[in-house]
Order: sequence, then C-alpha cells, then structure tokens
Amino acid sequence: MNDVPVNPNNMVETSDSLEAVGVFRAWKNIFFAIVLICLLLTQAAFWAVDLGFIEAPGTVKPADAALGSTDAAAATAAVEPNDKGLVQGLVGEFDFDLVARVIGVASGILIVSGILFALAVFFCLMVSLVGRLGGINHISRAFILGLIMAALIIPWQRLFGSNVVGVAYGADELLRWLDAKGEGLPNVIFYYLRFTALWVVVLLLLIMSQVRSSGWSKSILRRLEII
Repeated sequence: MNDVPVNPNNMVETSDSLEAVGVFRAWKNIFFAIVLICLLLTQAAFWAVDLGFIEAPGTVKPADAALGSTDAAAATAAVEPNDKGLVQGLVGEFDFDLVARVIGVASGILIVSGILFALAVFFCLMVSLVGRLGGINHISRAFILGLIMAALIIPWQRLFGSNVVGVAYGADELLRWLDAKGEGLPNVIFYYLRFTALWVVVLLLLIMSQVRSSGWSKSILRRLEII
C-alpha cells in the first residue's frame, strides 16, 4: 500500500509535510553527531583514567605501595618532573581536573542532545502520520530505539542511587567506582558493565535508530516516486 503514488490533489499538503520532514531530519542528524561525539568523549575519559594515563586522586601506584610511605615520598619527588604519563606527554598539562571538566560538560550535553534526538525522531513520526507520507514502520522503530537510548543516557543514579544508572556520569562517580573496583571480582564486573557495556548498548541503539530513520527517508522518496 505504501508504494501507491500520492494523489496529485494532495501535493500541496505533501509538499508542506516534506518541508517539515527536511527540517526535523536535518536537526536529527545534528543531534546524532553531537550524541556520538559526547559518547566518544566520555568513554575516552573513562579509559584514560582506568588505564592510568590520567592519575586519579587518591590512587596509589604499585611501586609506591611496595616502597613504603617514606621511600615512596622520596621516589615520587624524584620522578615527579618526568612522570606525566602518555597523554600528558602528548598534549601537555592534562590532569584529572581537566578530565573531570570534560566529563561534566560532555555528560551534560549528552543528556540534552540525546533527549532532543529522540524528540526530533518523534516529530518526524508525527509529520509522517499527519502527512500520510508512509514509512511508518521504519520511523516508529527509530523512535522506540531513540527513546530507549535517551532513557539509558539519563543519570538515574542521581535520583535513585547506584541501583539504577545511566550512561552519563560525573567525575565523582567515576572515583567512587574506582575505589570499589579493588574490592573483588564482582565489583570489577559491575564496574565494566556500568562504564563500558552500557555505553556499547547506547551506542548501538543510537546507530540503529539513525539507520532506521534513514530507511524511513528512502521509503518516503520511493513512495512519492522521487527516486
């Protein structure tokens, strides 16, 4: 049924609907790019701290722990000028405070852009329904995927504690999980599930939603016999 050409008498309404589709689709693509960049930034910050490229406050290096408190202080003072890590050596002064600011800004933008992405897909769905443009299967699936993605981004842990978490996080939360990481294998598993596995799920939902919405655009053009 979706392959039947649109009635010529309705081309004016269809043209208006297509203009609205163009606007919402453009903003959807912009929000997609912003969400993707913020996801990459938060994950890069996590691995920079987790792998020790950025030294987190309160962490103790194994070599320092073996030397003891007195010898460790002397050793730290001796190597401090050159002990900057890989990232610091490449970009200069790149400490945990800077990473914390990057995490905060990226997480904040991620929350807003993720919600706006889902809203843009929703408006595309509404325009497609009102204008009877077709491709409802694709855009409906894209909206559901985008809605789930936005729900998983929101930092629910700020409201409900650590029992319910979202992809967005703060530097203070990362430090708490780092401390709990050394308390046993279960904590290590939950640590990587929280910061890596959940991130992968959100990334896949974002990509699948974008792919579905692209299929919706092609379906509209095919139905209108533009391509």
